[in-house]
Amino acid sequence: MKKILLSAALMMTACFAFAQQLPSVTVTDLNGKQINTSELSNDGKPMIINFWATWCKPCLKEMSAINDVYIDWQDETGVKMYAVSIDDSRSSARVKTMANAQAWDFDVLLDVNGDFKRAMNVTNPPHVFVVDGQGNVVFQHNGYSDGSEEELIEVVRKLNAGEPIEQQ
Repeated sequence: MKKILLSAALMMTACFAFAQQLPSVTVTDLNGKQINTSELSNDGKPMIINFWATWCKPCLKEMSAINDVYIDWQDETGVKMYAVSIDDSRSSARVKTMANAQAWDFDVLLDVNGDFKRAMNVTNPPHVFVVDGQGNVVFQHNGYSDGSEEELIEVVRKLNAGEPIEQQ
């Protein structure tokens, strides 16, 4: 019974994600500038929004794997990535240090109070969304295994080619 309820909840989460545009909540960048998430954009090109935390080992592996190919992805597709830290006020001070030490090439945002996380139905990091050029969430996945970043770029390539996106 628990498995059925969990499956139903996951399906409802997927349906919710595909029916939504980015919510309007406030996050901050690493310099403390407030940003409304509904205004995140990439000049009509796709975006990847990756929810992560400093204490999440799979998150760090995924971020590193994406960073290794991010410049190539940008050159090929124009994609932009926002890495949204869900660290709370006790651990958020480590985010800027970690991002600088890793030399991540993507934008890092702080969701210290968890408003963006809740609005996007994120429960466990890493949780990644692909957003089309009009701000519609078209794909998501949760968790990380080696090579799963390739699924993200394939979705972005399909978006750029005007092909349909199917959640797997």
